[in-house]
Parts: sequence; structure tokens; C-alpha cells
Amino acid sequence: MSQYITVEIQDGSFQTYVVFPDVLPAPTIVVIQEILGVNADIRDTCHELASQGYIAVSPDLFWRLEPGVDLSDQSEAEWQKGVVLYTAFDYDAGVADIAATIETARSLPGANGKIGLLGYCLGGLITFITTARKGADASVVYYGGNTEKYLDEATDIKNPLLMHLGEEDEYISKEAQAAIIAALKDNGAAQVFTYPGRRHAFARHRGQHYDKDAAALANGRTTNFFQLHLI
Repeated sequence: MSQYITVEIQDGSFQTYVVFPDVLPAPTIVVIQEILGVNADIRDTCHELASQGYIAVSPDLFWRLEPGVDLSDQSEAEWQKGVVLYTAFDYDAGVADIAATIETARSLPGANGKIGLLGYCLGGLITFITTARKGADASVVYYGGNTEKYLDEATDIKNPLLMHLGEEDEYISKEAQAAIIAALKDNGAAQVFTYPGRRHAFARHRGQHYDKDAAALANGRTTNFFQLHLI
């Protein structure tokens, strides 16, 4: 069952897509969007998580700029609109919105109080920052662009963290990937997996760079990770 709920904060409110599993109570996973909004791909991810027994919650990060963004990477115009929104996006405000979403998620009917974070692209970076500043029960980052700019916060990450990086990611250089791996290598709570030959967004269902095998491997690791720490 899916629905939209409203998250109220001090300076406004935003919509959040929610999918409930068949069996409650259940842990909640906050799914954090790419630059394309809470689109069909993100909604698919929410339904997949619900089928695995989680309440899936995906907030509209771009609500201050343009509520209800729903784009794909199949046209240059849509992609460029996503880039414009990404460029204008306030990361600190985004982290605050995720924190508010977490608090709302804890009070959802059937929520058992455990919270996971799962972010892609822009959402991957927001997952990383939110994990450092606010914490969660478990966090998963898929190819979070610009993560290397926030590695001074890596020592603040205390909860289990799983990261996926495509080794040929055109937005996360090999130098950036090496810096991310180095920053987390001594953190016993963190794991980083890299995927040879894979580009950015290799796990985006409908994406131009989708790779079935790499996506299956990464998603299987994510499934096992959340089962270990949330179930």
C-alpha cells in the first residue's frame, strides 16, 4: 500500500512517498532521491523494499525549489533540469529535511523505531552527511557525488555504513574514490565496495548506464546489510 504523507517543519512542509509492507510492525528505510526527484525509479525502489518487509519513505528534497519533481535521464532536457536543481540545492537544508523525515517515520503506524537510510547520487551524499551528523541504525550510499568534499566528517560516522562506487564513475574521479576509501578504511562500521568498469548510476533501474549484474551484486549486498542491522 502506497500513499503520500506530509512532513511539517518550521519553515514549511513537504510531501513524502510511503509504501507499507504486508506485515507490521516493521523497520523503516528512508530512500533519498537522485537529482531526478522522487521519480519512477525511486518509487520502484520503495516498493522493492516494502516487498522485503520494510516501510519505505522517500521525501521530496527539492520542495523548496520545485515541489513534485519527477524526471528521467532519458532526455537531455530532463537531465539538465535535474542538474539545475542540484546546483541550487542547499545540502544543509536537505540534511535537516531528512532528520525531520526520520522523526516523522518513527511515528508512522506500524513502525518499530528502527531507521535505515538509503541514498543514490545526490541522495548518497545526503545519506553520508546525515549519517555523520544525525546517525541512523544503518546507512547505504550508492555513488554519492561530492562525498570527497565532506570526508572531514567521516570520523563522526558511528553506525554501520555501506558504500557502492562504480570504478569508472564520471562524476566521482578515481582520486575521489581513493580518498573516500582511505577516509573510511579504519572505521570498523564502514564497508566500501567498488564495481570495475561500471559508471555512475549503474543501479538506476531505467538508467542509461544500468548494469544488471553490478546492480544485482550491489543490491544483494544492500539487502543482506539491512537484514543484518535492521531486522
